[in-house]
Amino acid sequence: MSKQLRLILGDQLNAGHSWYTEKSDEVLYVIAELYQETNYTRHHVQKICAFFAAMKTFAQALKSAGHHVLHLTLDDTQDFASLPELLTHLIREHNIGHFAYQLPDEYRLRTQLSQFCDTLSVTSSVYDTEHFYLANDQLGSYFKPDKRHRLEHFYRKMRGEFNVLMVDGEPLGGQWNFDSDNRNKLKAADLAEIPEPLVFANEVGDILARLKRHQVKTMGQADEHLLWPVNRVQAKSLLTFFCQHCLPSFGRFQDAMTGKLIELGEDRGWSLYHSRLSFAINAKILSPKVVVDAAIAAFEQSQGAISLAQIEGFVRQIIGWREFVRGIYWANMPKYAELNHLQATRSLPAWFWTGETKMRCLSHAITQSLTFAYAHHIQRLMVTGNFCLVAGIDPDQVDAWYLGIYIDAIEWVEMPNTRGMSQFADGGIVGSKAYAASGNYIKKMSDYCGDCAYKVTETVSESACPLNALYWHFMQQHHTQFASNPRTKMVYSNWLKKSEEDKQAVLKRAQYLLDHIEQL
Repeated sequence: MSKQLRLILGDQLNAGHSWYTEKSDEVLYVIAELYQETNYTRHHVQKICAFFAAMKTFAQALKSAGHHVLHLTLDDTQDFASLPELLTHLIREHNIGHFAYQLPDEYRLRTQLSQFCDTLSVTSSVYDTEHFYLANDQLGSYFKPDKRHRLEHFYRKMRGEFNVLMVDGEPLGGQWNFDSDNRNKLKAADLAEIPEPLVFANEVGDILARLKRHQVKTMGQADEHLLWPVNRVQAKSLLTFFCQHCLPSFGRFQDAMTGKLIELGEDRGWSLYHSRLSFAINAKILSPKVVVDAAIAAFEQSQGAISLAQIEGFVRQIIGWREFVRGIYWANMPKYAELNHLQATRSLPAWFWTGETKMRCLSHAITQSLTFAYAHHIQRLMVTGNFCLVAGIDPDQVDAWYLGIYIDAIEWVEMPNTRGMSQFADGGIVGSKAYAASGNYIKKMSDYCGDCAYKVTETVSESACPLNALYWHFMQQHHTQFASNPRTKMVYSNWLKKSEEDKQAVLKRAQYLLDHIEQL
C-alpha cells in the first residue's frame, strides 16, 4: 500500500468525516497555514486568527486520536507561493504515492486543486465533505445555471425531504413560514432582557505575531484573546447557550437592531438573540444537522417557552437559506462572480474601513463589524448592503469588503448573499426584487434614527437622511427594471404622485449626496 497524503483545508474541520473512522500509519494528514489564503482578499484579523487557531486545535485533536498529522504554520510554508507548490514539495519529501482531498467549497480552490491533480504523477482521489444536508452531487438536481430560484419552494422541499418540523407530510402547526411574526423592533423595555453573550478567550498572541512577521495585511481589531469558538467543545457550548438563552426570542427579534446598549456601556447589542454559530458551522466544526437537531430538541422540551415561530425562523436560516445559497453558487460559478446587472460602478466610500460617517445606522454596523468581525443578517442586508445598493457601488468592491470583514465569510455563502440578495447584481437569480429601502425601514427596525445627525423624516433638506433621496434616485434610475415588478408597483405609484418639482428636488439632493459620498 502506497503512502497517502490527505489535505485538510481550514474550513474542513469536520471530526465526523469518514476519513477518521480508521487509523493508518500509511496516511499523513496535512493542515497548513498559507500566505495564499491570507491575501486573496483583505481579511479581518479576527477571521484569520479564528481559522488558524481552529486548524491548530483540529490538528492536535487528530493527533490525540492516533492519526499522523503535519500541521504547518506560515513560518513553515513561507517558501511556497501557492498550495500546489507546497503539496508538490510534501509529496516528494514524504514519498507519497496517493493524494486525496475533500471538495473545496470555494470555486477558486476547487479549480486550483483539480488542475493540480491533472499534473500529478501519483494517483489522486476527491471526497465529499460530508457536511451539508445535500451532497455535492445532488445540487444539480435542485439548481440550474442562469435560472431564477426561490427560497420558499426550495425550503419546503428540504423540510419534507429531511422530515424537519413535519407531521404526516405537513408542516408542523399547519403553515410553512412564520416570517410575519418575526419582525419586532426592540423597545427600550426589551433591552434589559437581552442575554450577555457567551464568549471565549482563546490565546492567539502567537498568531498575531506571525501575521505581523509575515506582513499579512488585515483590517479590524483584535487582541490576544479571541472571543470566537475554535473547537468542537466550545462550539457545542455556544449552541447550548443559544438554545437555552436566545432561541426563545430569536425569531421575534431576528431583524431588530439597537445602538442603545453601547451607549449604556454594554456589549450585548452586537449579539442580541443570534446564535453566532456561523463561523463554527462554516468551518465545519459543527454540522448543520447537529445544530438543527439540537435547536428542535430544545423547542420540543421547552414546554411552550420556545414557540413554533422562533424555531421555524432559525431552521429556515440553516436548512433553507444556507443550503440554498450554496446551490446558487455552484450552479452559476464562475460567471456569477462577474455579474453586474444594474451596471453599478461607484467606488466604496473610505469610511467603510473606519465607520466614520454621520449616518448612525452605517456607523454602528460598520464599527461593530470592525470590532467583532460580525454583524447579523439585517445589518448586512438592510444597512450596509442597502446603502451600497442605492448608492450604486461596484459589486466587485462590495463582494471584497463582505468577504474580508466577516468571520463567517467564505465565498460560497458570501457571494450569493452579497452580489445576489443584497445588490441584485445577478438580475434576480436569488431574489425576486431589489432590497432597496429608505430611512423609514431603519426607523421601523432599529433605534438608530433618534441619535442620528440626519433627520429620517426629511428627504431634500441638508439634514435629511441620505437614504431617502438615494432610495428614490435608485428606483427612478432603474424604473424600467422594477416598475412592472408586483412587489414594487406601489412604490412607483407613490413616486408618480409627486409633482415634477418635488421629483427634481429629490433627484438633485441624491446627486449631491453621490457627489459628496465621502463626506456623508
